[in-house]
Amino acid sequence: MNELLVPREGEYESYYTGYVNWVIGKDIPSLLLEQVDEIRKFYEQMGEEKSLLAYEPGKWTGKEVLGHIIDTDRIMTFRALCFARGEKAALPGFDQDQYVATADFNSVLLSDLLEDFEQSRKALVTLTKNLPESSYTNIGNANGFKVSVRALIYIIAGHSQHHLNILRQRYV
Repeated sequence: MNELLVPREGEYESYYTGYVNWVIGKDIPSLLLEQVDEIRKFYEQMGEEKSLLAYEPGKWTGKEVLGHIIDTDRIMTFRALCFARGEKAALPGFDQDQYVATADFNSVLLSDLLEDFEQSRKALVTLTKNLPESSYTNIGNANGFKVSVRALIYIIAGHSQHHLNILRQRYV
């Protein structure tokens, strides 16, 4: 594990503490790719038909959860890239429910969503490997809060772990 990649307290909004804590002490680049395999295995067992179901009314379907993970990965990765490159402008937040509602993930083949997730994760891991070490501690403003590049990378991994835990508990 690269200690330089570990975010410090104050480098992210307290809302994300749980996500960060779930993955502290882990090799994040390896974990990001391991999560691809875990999520693929889970959804392949779930199957296309069951992935269209929610665990209760008003909750997202399995496909919508996966689409949400993909969207969040992309947004957080974009933020990390911007701040790593020294962006000073504040970046906007996003309404996750609106994104899911307008994405129509249920009409996308599960295999295509899984491929999309895998490819975006590979791109993220490549980005993290190629960032100058000095950029990990760069701080930017996203959704009105200060956040570091390294915190964003941890948040991505922790966010996926959060949803994988929910999937395992409620979608089987």
